[in-house]
Amino acid sequence: MTSVWSHRPHFMHLGLFFAAYVLGCGFAQMLAIVPGTGISIWPPSGLFMATLILTRRPAWPWWILVGFLAELFANLIWFHSPLPAAVLIYLGNALEACVGAWLVLKTCGRPVRLDTVREVLALTIQGAGLAPLVSATVGAATVSAFGMLDQTFWGAWPLFWIGDATGVLIVAPLAVVVLQNWRGKAWFSGVRWKEASLVGLVFLVVAALSLGGHLPYAYIIMPPLLWAAVRFEFKGAAVTLTLLALITAIFTISGAGQFAGDPESQRQKQIMLQLFLAVSAISALIVAAISREHHLAVITARQSERALRRLVETVPAQIWCTDPSGKPIYFSEQFRDFIGFDVEAKDAEGTPRLQSVISAIIHPDDADAVRTRFARSLATGESYALKHRMRRADGQYRWVETRAAAMRDGNDAIVQWNGVCLDIDDQVNAEDGLRRASDKLAQATRAASLAELSASIAHEVNQPLAAIVANSHACRRWLSAEVPNIERAKITVERIDRDANAAADVVGRIRALFRHTPHSKAVEDINRLIGEVCRLMEEEVAAKDIRVERKLADDLPAVALDRIQVQQVLVNLIRNGIEAMDGVADGPRALEIHTARDGHDAIRIEVRDAGTGFNDTDRVFEPFFTTKLNGMGMGLAICRSIVESHGGRLWTTNNESRGATVAFTLPLAAATA
Repeated sequence: MTSVWSHRPHFMHLGLFFAAYVLGCGFAQMLAIVPGTGISIWPPSGLFMATLILTRRPAWPWWILVGFLAELFANLIWFHSPLPAAVLIYLGNALEACVGAWLVLKTCGRPVRLDTVREVLALTIQGAGLAPLVSATVGAATVSAFGMLDQTFWGAWPLFWIGDATGVLIVAPLAVVVLQNWRGKAWFSGVRWKEASLVGLVFLVVAALSLGGHLPYAYIIMPPLLWAAVRFEFKGAAVTLTLLALITAIFTISGAGQFAGDPESQRQKQIMLQLFLAVSAISALIVAAISREHHLAVITARQSERALRRLVETVPAQIWCTDPSGKPIYFSEQFRDFIGFDVEAKDAEGTPRLQSVISAIIHPDDADAVRTRFARSLATGESYALKHRMRRADGQYRWVETRAAAMRDGNDAIVQWNGVCLDIDDQVNAEDGLRRASDKLAQATRAASLAELSASIAHEVNQPLAAIVANSHACRRWLSAEVPNIERAKITVERIDRDANAAADVVGRIRALFRHTPHSKAVEDINRLIGEVCRLMEEEVAAKDIRVERKLADDLPAVALDRIQVQQVLVNLIRNGIEAMDGVADGPRALEIHTARDGHDAIRIEVRDAGTGFNDTDRVFEPFFTTKLNGMGMGLAICRSIVESHGGRLWTTNNESRGATVAFTLPLAAATA
């Protein structure tokens, strides 16, 4: 109960609804001019249904209650029907209003303004067509049961149905207009009020002449009725339909209209009156809805056009359009600001506008290319993109990229060409700067490569050259002795020859490596190669008081490799490990060399030291990066280049306890081949 009371409408609104309902009943009683037929138009049906459509469902009980009271009051002063019959007829009217409102809201949703074709058809078919079936059935059964007006059920049913339907079509639109604009501002401007007055005057004159019998047909009223529906949409249709119903009722009641006659023909003319009002209402409402939808579509299109124009004007680009022949028809504000003048100002007699525009804004060296490219697009319909220079308002030429595409209609015919010019001057300058920087970088890279090659040669040749010098001194001593030791001198010379050849091989291999020329490979046993390297470095290892431990796998397959280059790698890694342990005073001074399988297609060689480890493992392979006082920073870089040229990889890690491990892999594929 509390919930129902909380949704109670304003007492003033309920009072106005009560008064309008009673007056509608009186209007219906005045039109009941056919003996034995009762009312012909029932305005309360339209008022009741419109009220329920525009109000919330929780408030419906209040309107139904007030309608019931209005029905009883109208029956008391107008109809004088038995109270049970009046109650039953009202129940039919209330059910009609509830069913019609529910169907219309179910179809259209809230709010219902009757300004679309869908809403008008919903009111016409559901509100005026289906809902009156309920009230007609209940009313006809009541009249027949109580023997009122000597009517049978089937004789009264059509009169109830068409009377309620006409009431919905005539009164519901007016009720919607009044209720929705109860406290609104003025509907029209001053000019529109003058036009509305003119339409109303014409409508009244034509209605008086046609419905008064001075013109042969009542439907001559349709042109001014539709004029009001088109120009003033739903409001105009609702008001003119109400005026039409009143004028028709006045002439019919007075007996002077086309729908009045003798008692024998009055019943048929009464039906013609109802059909006339129904047809007029449906036509006017549908035309008003179509006019409203067209008006909204035009407004939407204009808003979209304005939004698109604002969007175009804010895009940081110069936009232009031409007709299918290439004649310029639109330039955006951005374009006009860029070039600094209106294109129309450059029109010259006898010269096409496109030619004038190109000559005025395109760099002379690019003008022919722009003309040729655009002409080809006009001939073929293909889109195009072109970079060229365009004159700015300050006289400076800037690089732009012009893109153009054809806009086509449904038949694939070109209706317009749309183009955009993007300022890419900064991008072009940046690309030129990048190109110059790239050239300088290439030169610097070549210089760095040459320096790397020179450093590599110096690093690798240093050892054999030092051996040659030492052996030459030894040979001189053997030969300068009081008794020359020829045998020892020969051995020393052989060592000099060996070291010289080794130096030559190193130089040749390094040059081949940096030139990426193919080098000869042979199948070798990696364990035997490690043993040879360890024997070559026995003296250096012993001088540093370091123990070398070899943990070599026994089942390793042979590997195809360049013997000299892999020896270089092993020598470098062993020497680096020895030097890493120079500053270690405590703990074991051991260098471990491990070999093992690395999966199914490679072998892995590891050199582990017990030194200080790497502080920066990410940079140890960079050329010229070194942590040694007299180091050149080329050893590991050369080693990685050699390993990668064999198809393997080389990496470094720090050991968990102390020292570091340098490992590399060599693939078996080459050996298999």
